[in-house]
Amino acid sequence: MFGYIIANSESLSEEDKQRYKAVYCGLCSALKARHGQFGRMTLNYDMTFLILVLNSLYEPEMSKGEERCIVHPCSKHCYVSNDITEYASDMNVALAYLNQLDNWHDDKNILSFIYARILRKKYEKISKKYPRQCQAMGRCIAKLSELEKSGLQNPDVGSRIFGELMGEIFAFREDRWTDSLWAMASCLGEFIYILDAVIDLPRDMKKHRYNPLTSLKKAGRSDGYFKDILTMLIGNCTMDFEKLPLVEDVSIMRNILYSGVWTKYELEQAKRARRKGEKR
Repeated sequence: MFGYIIANSESLSEEDKQRYKAVYCGLCSALKARHGQFGRMTLNYDMTFLILVLNSLYEPEMSKGEERCIVHPCSKHCYVSNDITEYASDMNVALAYLNQLDNWHDDKNILSFIYARILRKKYEKISKKYPRQCQAMGRCIAKLSELEKSGLQNPDVGSRIFGELMGEIFAFREDRWTDSLWAMASCLGEFIYILDAVIDLPRDMKKHRYNPLTSLKKAGRSDGYFKDILTMLIGNCTMDFEKLPLVEDVSIMRNILYSGVWTKYELEQAKRARRKGEKR
């Protein structure tokens, strides 16, 4: 359920593209510096959105730099970072560890076990620094695992759990913005949970895997019905987002919430339409 909070690069201005890339590269650099190359392997765009939101809200000073990396070995590229970038890198690694550990417990995936072992000491250090967030993440991932094992066909339950997980991560500090950040992020989490279920639904049904939407699909609910639910959920998120006093990088964040989060959904719908066309 990760990797959906991305920008629609085709709709970004050139200036916003460079800024978005610099924030992303700052996260990558922080992961390497704080957690090594294995920590860097957890990199995804989800936490870039977290950085953009918290930077715009709290307005901390940003440090700038240039570096070469494995992805860009020939030329230096710009990056920006600060304490919020470091926080996002810690949350990234904590989530990766808990997710790999859960995969090991559920499926006995040996690669997940090895990766979790590699990240364990990093996670233990992070959990001491951010006990509230790590306890909440662990609790929510365990609940989602139990929900899947139970086979309960109630998407509201899972979406609320994942919403809680996202809310706790975005609640960076306990201050006057906590409730507003939690509300926005929890709605985003609910959207992502259902979006992931919608995209995976045909494959899950074919392979008889758990999906909270299976019963609804078997009852005749259409793709349009599921899209209406997704539209309502992301609408709730954007309403809470627009209440936050965000100015810097707000065009990038709006791009992500109003367009980018639909990218994988639209790609999947296009694939299904092509397959239907080929069968005719």
